[in-house]
Amino acid sequence: MSFLLIISPWRIYSTEERRGERIRKALEEAGTIFIKFGQLLSTRPDLIPTDIAQSLHTLQDSIAPFPTDKAKEIIEAELDSSIEEIFTDFDPSPIAAASIAQVYSAKLKDTKEKVAIKVVRPGIDKAIDRDISLMKKMAQKAEKYSLDARRLRLFELVKEYEAVIKTELDMRVEASNMKQTKRNFKDNSLLYVPEVYLEYSTEKVLVMEKISGIPVDNIKDLKGKGVDLQLVSERGVEIFLKQVFVDNFFHADMHPGNIFINALEPTSPSYIAVDYAIVGSLDEEEQFQIGRMLLSVIGRDFLAISNILIDSGWVDPKTRATDLERTIRSACEPMFEQPLEKIKFGELLLYIFDSARRFNLHMQPSLMLLQKTLINIEGLGKQLYPQLDFWSIAKPFLQEWTKDRYNPKKIEAWARKNAGLWLEKARKLPEVAENVLDQINKIEDYQKDNEIRHEELITTLKRERRGTRILIFISLIVLLILFLSWTIN
Repeated sequence: MSFLLIISPWRIYSTEERRGERIRKALEEAGTIFIKFGQLLSTRPDLIPTDIAQSLHTLQDSIAPFPTDKAKEIIEAELDSSIEEIFTDFDPSPIAAASIAQVYSAKLKDTKEKVAIKVVRPGIDKAIDRDISLMKKMAQKAEKYSLDARRLRLFELVKEYEAVIKTELDMRVEASNMKQTKRNFKDNSLLYVPEVYLEYSTEKVLVMEKISGIPVDNIKDLKGKGVDLQLVSERGVEIFLKQVFVDNFFHADMHPGNIFINALEPTSPSYIAVDYAIVGSLDEEEQFQIGRMLLSVIGRDFLAISNILIDSGWVDPKTRATDLERTIRSACEPMFEQPLEKIKFGELLLYIFDSARRFNLHMQPSLMLLQKTLINIEGLGKQLYPQLDFWSIAKPFLQEWTKDRYNPKKIEAWARKNAGLWLEKARKLPEVAENVLDQINKIEDYQKDNEIRHEELITTLKRERRGTRILIFISLIVLLILFLSWTIN
């Protein structure tokens, strides 16, 4: 009950603490599952105010370890072998403990390789089901009596959270994510991913290479090893950009507890990342729009940002770009009065999203994970090297990436890949176009006869007509590219 009183807008007692801090403390008191829900909320600036999102971003997931005897039982049941048959030097003291799992160190008996064994906490699935059920009931009640709760789509948000946290329970998913990231960086030394031993990994147990490195936030030890902190911070940004815009597969939980630095070569340090339970990816359109948005932010082109938000369907399509531009400009312009190296790019995006909330901003979870990852990476970078200039690294990368998107060979490859789909759509275009035009004519006739304005409907239909024309034009371009490539070949 105290939890509801602390976070509710109608709370009956006053406090000098900021509302974000009150909510954060209430979630921490409510327990692990609520902490993780708060962490999810911190990635949704389209739903909650910036100050609350920033407070929730500091939520820490810590919990007492469960008994090692129970962990051994789970390992032996999952691997259908005794600990002694597979491992040696099994350390009964966990090296890490969190709400979902805890980690032990050992060696593989056959190869003597040092490994880390991640074991899912017993009974966590039932605890999650119980807490999720409670959260759904709370969300339904809140939506019944609160307009704000309905606007926040609390029940939908809880369901989204349920899907995310249940994915974290399956160690096979994390193993697959690690394998994918390792493939993405096989020819790149910026990020090292521990090896996964699939033959010893199941739904509840993950066995991976045990890594050694300096925690990324241990600046004292990094300096003691002579590590170039500026280079480390800049490489973090490069890793982020590569994962998002080249691999389209990014580690979405890049907080200090999951990041280590390999300092064996202090002048060429590399990152080591663990805990791949949460990853993100964007579809092609989202990726392109995010790239455009980042370049527009760098160029302080607030009208372009507004058009991107509208064209992407992230805000109400009836929004006037100039109205949205004024709102975003008034929120962000003061930040640009600082030197560029002092501006936090991730926080700037938070301000943009917060400004756009009044225009019914709604973005996909993958985009929110991206924003959270950017804040983490930039925050780590600024902690290591306060003068980190995200802009100077991102701008040339994004300009080159944008140029590469229009490379003729890539366009040809895209055309070949999508030729069948476009040809099928092109075959149906005359019928679709005729139906759209008939609908417009009928609506316009009805409007004249009854002197009733159907402006919104007509606008929508005209947009469809423009879309049809664009579709026809693109189809012709695709057909032309295919024809030319086949002729040349």
